Amino acid sequence: MTLIIAEAGVNHNGSDDLAFALVDAAYRAGADIVKFQTFKAKNLVTKNAKQADYQVVNTGQKESQYEMLKRLELSYETHHKLVKYCNDLGIEFLSTAFDSESLSFLVDDLGITRLKLPSGEITNAPLVLEHARTGCDLIVSTGMATLSEIEQVLSVIAFGYMYPDSNPTSETLQSAYFSEQGKQLLKEKVTLLHCTTEYPAPFEDINLNAMDTMRDAFKLTVGYSDHSEGIVVPIAAVSKGAVLIEKHFTLDKLLPGPDHKASLDPLELKEMISGIRIVEQILGDGIKGPRPSEVKNKSIARKSLVASKPITAGECFCEDNLQVKRPGNGLSPYHYWDLLDTTATQEYKEGELING
Repeated sequence: MTLIIAEAGVNHNGSDDLAFALVDAAYRAGADIVKFQTFKAKNLVTKNAKQADYQVVNTGQKESQYEMLKRLELSYETHHKLVKYCNDLGIEFLSTAFDSESLSFLVDDLGITRLKLPSGEITNAPLVLEHARTGCDLIVSTGMATLSEIEQVLSVIAFGYMYPDSNPTSETLQSAYFSEQGKQLLKEKVTLLHCTTEYPAPFEDINLNAMDTMRDAFKLTVGYSDHSEGIVVPIAAVSKGAVLIEKHFTLDKLLPGPDHKASLDPLELKEMISGIRIVEQILGDGIKGPRPSEVKNKSIARKSLVASKPITAGECFCEDNLQVKRPGNGLSPYHYWDLLDTTATQEYKEGELING
């Protein structure tokens, strides 16, 4: 079954009450996981780093990334409360760590066993290595990445899993990546996410076929992190074999903040999850054959060989006295040519099914 991550991200706007309300909304919508973002603005950006264009548009104000992100931090105390609240509800808590301090907190203090590497951090080799050294399962988003960059991040992860107490070199990274142990660890513990890093992502840039390319290239399970508008794309991704879907959601798209406008509201999130569950059912097992619901219709919809006029015993079957009509519980029309010019062993009334 597709794992569905409801990405709350920073849509709590720094408010504890909103954070808990987002957990409630994710749970009610049927998500498997609700995900936040854990960071210290001082560790993430310089005080003069500029906002992305979409952040300026969506927040309605021009300021530094530091000022914006500082308002969006959640305290460690709130994190502890959120984890307990999620556990009580029965929905998994997940958060993305954007710096070493936050990563240590999530793993060592909160006991998180699954981690998410965001697209913007997959070239941050030291942080990637720290993630792998935790031994946790990793979800790796690949927005903006080439196949060679994905191979690079996977080599760091393989090395970190294999040698948690050592620092790598270019040679040892390659050796770990191509080793049987490294391949097996990646297969067991890593899920790649296709992603288009734009908010909202234009449909013409989604490129879902890249999921097949990644799956073929790396022999790993592949999911999809969606930033497009609406719910069509993530549902389509499931039909392409996505094992995990991540989608931003908010309580209100009109709230101030960088991600609200590109997020689903709670009703849309529920509709997306419902649509995904339907797609999972309709994909089936791939075996071509009559499905249970079809069997009862075979005799009604298909046809049999019937007598088009009275036939006496000993009379030859011919084109003039044979027809193909419903119902389909008699001799198959595929026997038509075999019967021609053979002798009837019994008498048939007009419209009677021909026996084998």
